[in-house]
Amino acid sequence: MSLKSFIEVQPESDFPIQNLPYGVFSTASNPKPRIGTRIGAWVVDLAMLDEEKIFNKPYGFFADPTLNRFMSAGRAAWREVRQHLTGLLSSDNSPLKNEALMSRAFIPVEEVRMHLPVAIGDYTDFYASREHAMNVGIMFRGKENALMPNWLHLPVGYHGRASSVILSGQDVRRPRGQVLPPNESSPQLLPSRSLDFELEMGFFIGTGNHLGERISAKNAHEHIFGMVLLNDWSARDIQAWEYQPLGPFLAKNFATSISSWVVTMDALEPFRVAGPIQDPAPLPYLQPFDQTQGKPDSDYGYDINLEVTLQSVSMEMAHVISRSNLKHIYWSIVQQLTHHTVTGCNMRTGDLCGTGTISGPTEGSYGSLLELTWRGEKPIALPNGETRKFLQDGDIVVMKGYCQGEGFRVGFGEVTGKILPALLIN
Repeated sequence: MSLKSFIEVQPESDFPIQNLPYGVFSTASNPKPRIGTRIGAWVVDLAMLDEEKIFNKPYGFFADPTLNRFMSAGRAAWREVRQHLTGLLSSDNSPLKNEALMSRAFIPVEEVRMHLPVAIGDYTDFYASREHAMNVGIMFRGKENALMPNWLHLPVGYHGRASSVILSGQDVRRPRGQVLPPNESSPQLLPSRSLDFELEMGFFIGTGNHLGERISAKNAHEHIFGMVLLNDWSARDIQAWEYQPLGPFLAKNFATSISSWVVTMDALEPFRVAGPIQDPAPLPYLQPFDQTQGKPDSDYGYDINLEVTLQSVSMEMAHVISRSNLKHIYWSIVQQLTHHTVTGCNMRTGDLCGTGTISGPTEGSYGSLLELTWRGEKPIALPNGETRKFLQDGDIVVMKGYCQGEGFRVGFGEVTGKILPALLIN
């Protein structure tokens, strides 16, 4: 018998009792940011429940304006809270089935204001999709040299900018930077003409490691608190001029959008799947090990359906331009974290890692306009007759993601952003 809450939840909702993600919210009547969970069309005020001693012990951290202290409590605490919430929301004898308490604890989602859920210390972005790496490599180096020699041996990544990670719904200003126009020998300071989205997912570090120590592939999953949708906006023309020899800089530092609700790894556990076959086999430190089976564990992919829509100023409805799935990425999030710390790099509570662009094997599953339009050579046709090579001012990009269960889905909501014109420079 499937788990069921006494709160009515529609089958197509991203937030059934099987999910119970965490976020930070406030209300007009109580503007203090605090931690809540989401079920159906309701946000549950966990700080209030903690204050009312509804849990089996006081936690304290639910009144915090970020998830960081909760995340630092460790996996045992995460599971304890989740199990208790599941019981409270499903039991016929739940103390939450009290009209006075429910009127204070359950807040309609349209009445809340969401806040950035985590105080992010560091942000690392990976390049984990083989299809994406191949597509970009073919465009710029040709099919024979599409993948660099290191790509099949390690998860490629770079350190991004944490200060410009923003919450879904916040507008994105078109960046201005140095661009080398076609047939010119000198760069100009221009608004980006090749502004793009990148369909990604991000994962948050719950508990870290000490400097000089590493996180092994055997227990890397214990350090990951949960996941969000992530749009790593990219200025392709700025990047083309600046990236050699050190990689992305201004082309990536102006905005990275994430969704509001952090979906826990326990909620995603039923949707684990085997990732792509890795050939050549990674070095031993990158091979997760299944303690129960006594053998290497390849099931660290996740079956998460992903969708991107675009809506221009003159369109009445958004138009789907890509459908992909996290299961396509070659390097799993466990391998990404393991490789990140093999040097002894110290990860800290709240650090954010991005998967890199998630592209599937078909044209309709590519995770960026760079690929979908093949560097602008094949513009996308929109239903109103417009076309797009790259994003224009006023365009709204929305990304959604969910795992499909039997009669329910575990989803992430959405991450959305609208492109504003570049600021004028005096």
